[in-house]
Amino acid sequence: MSGYVPSEAAPSRLRKLKIVVSGGFGTGKTTMVGAISEVRPLFTEAPMTQASEGIDRLDGVECKTTTTVAMDFGRVTLAGPGAEPDIVLMLFGTPGQDRFNSIWDDLSYRAAGAVVLVDTRRLEDAFAVVDYFEGKHLPFLVAVNLFDTAPRYLLDEVRQALRLGAHVPVLACDARKRESVRDVLSDLLVHALSHLPASAHAALGARP
Repeated sequence: MSGYVPSEAAPSRLRKLKIVVSGGFGTGKTTMVGAISEVRPLFTEAPMTQASEGIDRLDGVECKTTTTVAMDFGRVTLAGPGAEPDIVLMLFGTPGQDRFNSIWDDLSYRAAGAVVLVDTRRLEDAFAVVDYFEGKHLPFLVAVNLFDTAPRYLLDEVRQALRLGAHVPVLACDARKRESVRDVLSDLLVHALSHLPASAHAALGARP
């Protein structure tokens, strides 16, 4: 696994990749960005009001009182896999509700890859998200967020339920824990770089 590099230890010349953190409503996207960001993260959380009743499904997240209305933003520096240089990941978290889907295209523009965060209590919410990134031909992985009250399934069962191809990584994580989030992003970095053309690797400054 690639390791987390504190910002003060990062080299002066850093390569940057844009990463989207996405998923259905209440899957832990804001928590994930906040857990790993080496700078103070930007959140656009707003209180949920009665206006959202009957629109936002709260099954399994009945205690949720706020929601992302634009995006989350964070940054983390990871040691590049193999011969890759250290890379700064610019993390953009999407809003989870369908009514904010118009923002997704802007957040995904020129992204190198995406994390699709899923909650096994609401696994059906992941279908539209998976379809979106497949349609964009954007490398992504599926991270199963291990909520304390969520049922546990084998990762192969999640893969089959979401009808994912063998090329899509599926792993478990705890979005509250930095080390777990780091592992997810490290795996995504390897996956995303494997899909970049040689010219893009050269632009990142990859060593031969």
